[in-house]
Amino acid sequence: MPEETLQQSALRPRRSCLAVPGSSPKMLGKAQALPADQVFLDLEDSVAAPAKEGARANIVSALTEGDWAGKTRVVRVNDLTTRWTYRDVVTVVEGAGANLDAVMLPKVQSADQVVWLDLLLRQIEETMGFEVGRIGIEAQIENAAGLIAVDAIAAASTRLQTIIFGPADFMASINMRTLVVGEQPPGYDVGDAYHYVLMRLLMAARANDLQAIDGPYLQIKDLEGFRRVARRSAALGFDGKWVLHPGQIDVANEVYSPAQDDYDHAELILEAYDWHTSEAGGARGAVMLGEEMIDEASRKMALVVAAKGRAAGLQRTSSFEPPQG
Repeated sequence: MPEETLQQSALRPRRSCLAVPGSSPKMLGKAQALPADQVFLDLEDSVAAPAKEGARANIVSALTEGDWAGKTRVVRVNDLTTRWTYRDVVTVVEGAGANLDAVMLPKVQSADQVVWLDLLLRQIEETMGFEVGRIGIEAQIENAAGLIAVDAIAAASTRLQTIIFGPADFMASINMRTLVVGEQPPGYDVGDAYHYVLMRLLMAARANDLQAIDGPYLQIKDLEGFRRVARRSAALGFDGKWVLHPGQIDVANEVYSPAQDDYDHAELILEAYDWHTSEAGGARGAVMLGEEMIDEASRKMALVVAAKGRAAGLQRTSSFEPPQG
């Protein structure tokens, strides 16, 4: 993969990010065999207060004893304004840090909260003898304050890998008049009520070479609804979306992967442009590929699509042939 490929594409793909309650050993076991790119083991909203301590132990056991091959392993701790967050991080990272890829911090409202988590992770890594800086951070934006501060949040730590949209809490925080998470609020007929939010998060992520992940769609049996909402953020350039049910995984993996034709075309652009800009190809900067003019901007766009296709495991069905004579 070219070195210029966007940083977020160089990470493991996160097309489908499966949420698994830490309070359910059965679901923690089942998740290991599902084809999700990322699994995040949850200590926050899906775990009731009396069950949080036991959920920490379940997660440590699942991470240290389970087989998570091919998956990004993430734990979502509790909101930093609660009494559980510190112990969540210490217990999970000390117990399973060697088998953990990232910690997800929900309801992030300021860069200081990311800095706090970065510092605590470094102290645990140094104490436990783990590689310092290896464990990443994912920041979930779930309210108006977090959205306003997202630029500073995205730049707060070199550990940061991902910016995530949390739609349910966000909708509540701005008093949006709907109870259906991710769907357009009744009466709003002038466009997409989430467009500004999604673009704002995407710009902050891309400006800092981070992945951007869309939040969940709670109507778990409505796969066409999930597909429709997922295509909205995929079209903008988001890397993936949360899934709450195994049935949503295949749809997410499909929607956030390039179509085969687009992937083939992107690879052809890269090969053709590389050849035409070489001495053998005439060292030209703007050339024709069939009936299409391609140039440096075309190459950059093709890099993104090709990188996503490679990360998704797509195989080429065509190749570039230099013109003869």
